Amino acid sequence: MKPLSHLYIDFMGRRNLAFIASAVMLVVSIVAIAAFSLNLGLDFTGGTLIEVRYGAAPSLDAVRQLLEASGFQDVSVQTFGASTEVLIRLQQAFDPDVGTNVVNLLRESGDSVDLVRAEFVGAQVGDQLRDQSGMGLMVALGVVMLYVALRFQYKFAIGALLALIHDVIIVVGVFALFQLDFDLTVLAAILAVIGYSLNDTIVVYDRIRESIRTSRIDDMPQIFNEAINATLSRTLATSGTTILVLLALLVLGGDMIQNFAIALLVGIGVGTFSSIYISGALLLPLKLSREDLIPTKKALDEEEEELP
Repeated sequence: MKPLSHLYIDFMGRRNLAFIASAVMLVVSIVAIAAFSLNLGLDFTGGTLIEVRYGAAPSLDAVRQLLEASGFQDVSVQTFGASTEVLIRLQQAFDPDVGTNVVNLLRESGDSVDLVRAEFVGAQVGDQLRDQSGMGLMVALGVVMLYVALRFQYKFAIGALLALIHDVIIVVGVFALFQLDFDLTVLAAILAVIGYSLNDTIVVYDRIRESIRTSRIDDMPQIFNEAINATLSRTLATSGTTILVLLALLVLGGDMIQNFAIALLVGIGVGTFSSIYISGALLLPLKLSREDLIPTKKALDEEEEELP
């Protein structure tokens, strides 16, 4: 078996298959978002949040069924830290007595339950959070495109921007397709995915630019393959160790960060794919050439003439 550093994979030779796979994922994600929409959490929709403490770890399904049978609508029940700490979300108008009513109802089943807190998130606050979150996401993508354009070249910026949009749409599409709760922690995960994917893309771009400048051949697919293979061990090591940590969070972290871990797992997987086949491979149809990165002889002569 060859060492990973000596492996050579023809990434660019398989780029059309990767483009098809990416297009399928994008279409499924967009259809899911349009057909099902996002299952927005209380951070965006408004509602009542109640935290209670049990004497012994309860069955979350039993708590949910009890509340729904008592007339509460859109009930979400999660553990909060310890297994005896339970967070209950109700998408309904706030009632000052709702916390006491819920605790009394839960005590009727014979459990020892204490009220920790009862809070209300207004719909207006939720709307403001949603609007500001969307604006923050757009600003982040704009700043990324500007940075890459200045750091490399505008064709690189187009590839990086399309890759980041690709990653965000697929992560959001997964949450729409499976109707997972979309709250501020998931939005934070998406912003983290943007940063992670961009970091991976910058590493690939830097190696591609260096390879184009130093290579003696003009076969761009081959140059791209050599550059991507040179960064492959670094990419797999970074992604692999990050995924191991996220799997631990998903299994052991509890319900509160479960969706956060899912968003990052999907985003890092898709981001690793897009840094090769979207941001990297798209430079070929964008007609990136050596002249885009190396000044022509005429430009160099003009610069020399301007020197005193």
